[in-house]
This record gives sequence, structure tokens and C-alpha cells, in this order.
Amino acid sequence: MSDLVGELKWRGFVHHVTQGMGTHLAAGTRVVYCGFDPTAPSLQLGNLMPIMLLRHFQLAGHRPIALMGGGTGLIGDPSGKPGERPLLSKEQIRENLQRMRDQMARLLDFDGAAPALVLNNADWLVKQSLVDFLRDVGKHFSVNIMLQKESVKARLDTGLSYTEFSYMLLQAYDFLHLFRERQCTIQVGGSDQWGNITGGIDLIRRVEGGEAHGLVAPLVTTASGAKFGKTEAGAIYLDPGLTSPYQFYQFWYNTDDGQVESYLKLFTLLPRHDIEALMKAQEKDPSRREAQGTLATEVTKMVHGEEAKDNATGVSAILFSDFDPHNVKASVFDEMAKEIPTASVSANNLGLVDALVKAGLAKSKSEARRQIEQGGVYVNQQRVKDVDRKLDPSDWLAGGNLLLRKGKKDYGLLRLQR
Repeated sequence: MSDLVGELKWRGFVHHVTQGMGTHLAAGTRVVYCGFDPTAPSLQLGNLMPIMLLRHFQLAGHRPIALMGGGTGLIGDPSGKPGERPLLSKEQIRENLQRMRDQMARLLDFDGAAPALVLNNADWLVKQSLVDFLRDVGKHFSVNIMLQKESVKARLDTGLSYTEFSYMLLQAYDFLHLFRERQCTIQVGGSDQWGNITGGIDLIRRVEGGEAHGLVAPLVTTASGAKFGKTEAGAIYLDPGLTSPYQFYQFWYNTDDGQVESYLKLFTLLPRHDIEALMKAQEKDPSRREAQGTLATEVTKMVHGEEAKDNATGVSAILFSDFDPHNVKASVFDEMAKEIPTASVSANNLGLVDALVKAGLAKSKSEARRQIEQGGVYVNQQRVKDVDRKLDPSDWLAGGNLLLRKGKKDYGLLRLQR
């Protein structure tokens, strides 16, 4: 076994792996690919696991290919789906592909000794002749065997179109094409892709007499058994315009104690001794949530960058730990404005009563006065009981922001008009 396979097993990436993978990797530098479906407007958390797989291969000296399914995306993969996907237009597929390429740039190294490569299978699938494809590829597939694949069996009762049934052949041809053109010998993915991957391995053996391998990671779920990366509000995206860095950070910070070690292994590049030390600290004092904080910080920084991570942690500290907001940067308030009720105001002689109404923390001036008198109102995390209090220049924080709070959890942000 190579060190890489051992590391991947320790981290929990290995659900199935072809026999001889360790020997194959130990014999030299390899090219490994994973396919990504471009039918969503952004990569989602569910895509992060195979991306991390590619990253580990790259760190071990192998070259990763992120194969964007511009061609197969026009068909739709039936794996793990209860019904047929709606087919998107070619224009929408192209737009999604460009967004995903940009997101990949943070997660894989495109300039190092084994630079990552992004390809689009539309470049060879769209122009493929149907008759040639059936003669050269289709003849190597037994319908009897295809019907036994999990992705097909799971859909036979509800219905499976010929379009979706042919997906397995297209993915197998992708592997064959990359084997021929890029010397790619390994495909990785989620456990639902095992049937498709072994189909490609068999096609390469039959057509080229070549050796190819596959590795699939297990399905990741939350503590409740729900699909990983899905919340009541919907999917968690890697695009900050669809899921803000703060919401992204909070998703990871809210990880259940029983899942956090697994997530640290899968979704960060922290070495083994660091993860083991974190878990020992977690056992001693779970209430500190040190492991969750490290997980959230590491993944947010990796996906969104250092500044976005700092802003997300700043917002979290202010909203959940009464952190003093006087020394934070204006960019933290820019991030906060996406998450809490925010109003733009003029600084001229604004009273606290009016400020509470404008911020949406009180429905009327009388309600605002009552809240202040009862001691439930805070200006920049400082309690205020004076109903006649006026906001003065010293109240405005970096970037012309003022934080109001009612009770323990209700926040509002005022921003000076510019």
C-alpha cells in the first residue's frame, strides 16, 4: 500500500478501491480525474469531498483533472436521483461551468509541479457520431450487466429514460478518452459513482488492454442522517453570492460533536497529530467547541480566502459572544449587513428611540421607550437605559456603522448614508 492510500483510509475517503491501487500509485506519477455536474449555478458542499480527494492526490505528486460535464450535463446522471433531472440549455451549462472553474482555482493548485487541469467533456462528446459511438463503445456493454448497476436498479420502478440509461456509456467513454489523450489511469468520486467508474475501467481494459483504477468515498451525512451540505434553507454553495461566508462558517461551526472529527479529517488538510490534539482538547472541555471552531475557520479560509474568513469569524464573535465591536474592520460590518436587519440613516440628531424603530427592533416609539427603560437595549454591546439618549459621532464604528441589540439575540445595524 502506498502512503497515500493509507492516508486516505485514515481520513475516511475510501469506501471502495480497485485491487492494486497502492502498487499502481507507488510505481510513478499518475493522472487522476473526477467529474463534476454543471447543472447547478455553483459547486456545493457535496462537491467538496471529491475535490479534497483530488487535492490529496496532488499533494502526493499526482496530477488532478477536474472534468466538467458540459456534455454529460446535457444528459443528466441518474445516480442518487428519484426522477429525471430537468435538462438545462447549453447556454446555462456554459455559464455554470465558468463559475465552477473560478471556484476550483482556490481549491486546487494550477501552477505547481503537478498542475491541475480543468477540462470540459463537451469538447469530445458533443461532436461524437452516434453510429460510431454505438459501434466503438456500446458493443462492449452488456445490457444485462448495466441493469444490475445500483444507479439503474434504483430507478427501474419509477422509470428510467433511455437518455439517462446511456449516461453510463458516456462516462465510461470519458475515462477512455482521458486515458488515451492525458494518460489518465485513475477516476475518483462518491460511492454512487462506483458502477460508472468500473464501467470505464472495463472499457479501457477491453479496448486498449490498459490498466485503470477507481476509488470512491462514502456518502457523508449529518448527525440526523440527512444529506450532507443540505439545510432547511437549502443547499450550501461555494459561491459567496449564494451562501455568504458567514453562513458557510456557521454551517461548519454548528457541526455535531459526533461528526467533527470525521469532518476535520475529510475537509481540512490538517495533519494527523493536529487533529488528534484537537480531539483530546474537545474531550476535556466540549463546551469550548475548539474542534468546531478550527473546522469552520480552516474550511472557510480554504474556500473563500483569508479576508472572508476573518469577516465571518468577526461577525460570529460579535453576534454570539458579546465581542466588543469597536476594534473590528468595516468589512466585518459589510458581511454582517447581509445577515441582520440593516437600515441606512442620517446622523443628524438621531435619537435612540427612533434608531430602534428604524432598525426594526421596535414597532413603535412607545415600544422602543419601554424596551430602553426595562434595560433590554444595547448600543455597540453597551446597555443603555436613557430614553432621551442621542446618537453622537463617537457611537459610529468603522465604516459608519452602529450596532443595536434588543435582549440577548435580536440585532439591528444602522449605517450612515454616504
